[in-house]
Amino acid sequence: MNNIVSCEDLVITYQSSNGPVRALDGVDLTIAEGETLAIVGESGSGKSTLGMAMGRLLPSEAGREAGRLEVDGMPVFDMARDDLRRLRRDTLGFVFQNPMVALDPTMRIGRQMQRAMGRRARAEDIHALLERGELDDPERVANSFPHQLSGGMAQRVVVAMAIARSPRLLIADEPTASLDASIQDKVIGTLCRLRKESGASLVILSHDVHMIARHADRVAVMYGGRIVEQGTTARVLGAPVHPYTRALLKAAAGHEKPGEWLTPIPGTPPLLTGRCAACSFEPRCSVSRDICRSSRPKPRTVEEREVLCLLAGSEAERKEVAQ
Repeated sequence: MNNIVSCEDLVITYQSSNGPVRALDGVDLTIAEGETLAIVGESGSGKSTLGMAMGRLLPSEAGREAGRLEVDGMPVFDMARDDLRRLRRDTLGFVFQNPMVALDPTMRIGRQMQRAMGRRARAEDIHALLERGELDDPERVANSFPHQLSGGMAQRVVVAMAIARSPRLLIADEPTASLDASIQDKVIGTLCRLRKESGASLVILSHDVHMIARHADRVAVMYGGRIVEQGTTARVLGAPVHPYTRALLKAAAGHEKPGEWLTPIPGTPPLLTGRCAACSFEPRCSVSRDICRSSRPKPRTVEEREVLCLLAGSEAERKEVAQ
């Protein structure tokens, strides 16, 4: 199976008034054609930076310091401006967190859909695309302004616009975070159905591990600008081996029983000003050892998934799992 995305040792740095801040600290990742990959982690883990880098949509203060990123075989950070426009237009589709920001408030939905389709689309073509997005009254929706739609309807419009040109890669950044809990799963279900119908690959950037468990083929867990564990959803979320993945699951709301307490992760995520020479999770890790403070973990295979942990599979790690 071919890869739609290939990323090797990618380093992205933001320039701030207090000096450089490293958002990605050497990311290695591939995404296969037709698969759904979820990238999960706390705010500040680097997942949104990685997703936006795939379309070179980073702000002006962000820059690639090192590494390689290819989408559909094209070097994203080394492309000419015209080639980049074609990549964004023909290969990529984006679903952002807040549909009211993604949509133009001054333009009716039908006109925005027509522009997204990139041709002189007829009204029936626009209505058909809105129906694919599971909007029950496409004519009314097409004649509406964004503020006249509910949040769930607006996000379905954004999803329909994202698939208008049959992209090969869909990137959804916290696509349900601004929606009511009652419709979150329905919207992500619509997105995944359209992905399946088109054969595109889908990247979901999220902190909601329970939601992505129902929809993703594979999970990549990010922390400190690196992917610390990745593998099939069943393995990573069913039997995590990295201490951070285990801590993330214990802190995630949604499946707790009455009277059961969630366990917050102590401390805060790191703020990197340069390459982390050790394990970035060590200050918050319950099983860390001296070696974790002095050695940078390298990717290795543990229990049929790739993990960045010097202790994964060790006796200390097994004791924590048993607790």
